[in-house]
Amino acid sequence: MYTTLIDAATLAQHLDDPSWVVLDARFDLTTPAKGETLYREAHIPGARYVSLDAHLSGAKIGTNGRHPLPAPDVAAATFGSLGVSRDAQVVIYDADLGMFAARGWWMLRWLGHDRVAVLDGGLAAWQRAGLPVTAADEPWTPAVFEAAPAEAQRVPAADVQAHLGAAGRLLVDARANERFRGQNETLDPVGGHIPGAVNRFFQLNLTPDKTFKAPAELRAEWSAVVGGDDASQVVMYCGSGVTACHNLLALEHAGLPGARLFPGSWSEWCAVPDRPMATGD
Repeated sequence: MYTTLIDAATLAQHLDDPSWVVLDARFDLTTPAKGETLYREAHIPGARYVSLDAHLSGAKIGTNGRHPLPAPDVAAATFGSLGVSRDAQVVIYDADLGMFAARGWWMLRWLGHDRVAVLDGGLAAWQRAGLPVTAADEPWTPAVFEAAPAEAQRVPAADVQAHLGAAGRLLVDARANERFRGQNETLDPVGGHIPGAVNRFFQLNLTPDKTFKAPAELRAEWSAVVGGDDASQVVMYCGSGVTACHNLLALEHAGLPGARLFPGSWSEWCAVPDRPMATGD
């Protein structure tokens, strides 16, 4: 059972295994249709396309963020339509960084499905290994996916606000430092961060070839961020609940489980003007 990361060589050995489901989660925040276009051009054989907007997000109402979580039953039906059953080993990949794949990874775990892993290094690592891609249409059989949501894994905005400054609660912002500081914000109408949050850019989890750092290295780095080996009081957020999942995956890979997600993240937080906001460091 693979529950965090999987390498290209191992996935290649299981492409013909009917109990394995491969999902292609490539996406572009500025050009939403680009991911599916790239999938149609070339993907790992057998992979099914999963879109951040269409599959991994729910309906937007203006105050719930740019990529709100769908209701658990809706998310379960979506994964079932992609052929994911409770017995399936799921592998999710994106282009290279793992940011969109990590969102799907976290959602399946939130729904009670632990047999899900991110392809380390994404399609780029697969192709560097000389493994095949295809442009073929992929047939599959829908499945019944019965969700068992772990609602404690997600933290709503009201809870975040109620615990601002509370001892034992740490907010970690996964965005680039300039966005955390409130500079050059291009995705959300307001720049800045939630007061009291610390900044850990998600790409710091990666090596230069865009694969994850070794568990021991990540454990040392993250222990310095969270102040020890207990991540249970850590709440991750980002712009819209996507790259925060990358930090959650890094913690699991490092052997530091227990952190939770604020799914609406900054895009939900800043949609209500009277919520406290901060800029700078």
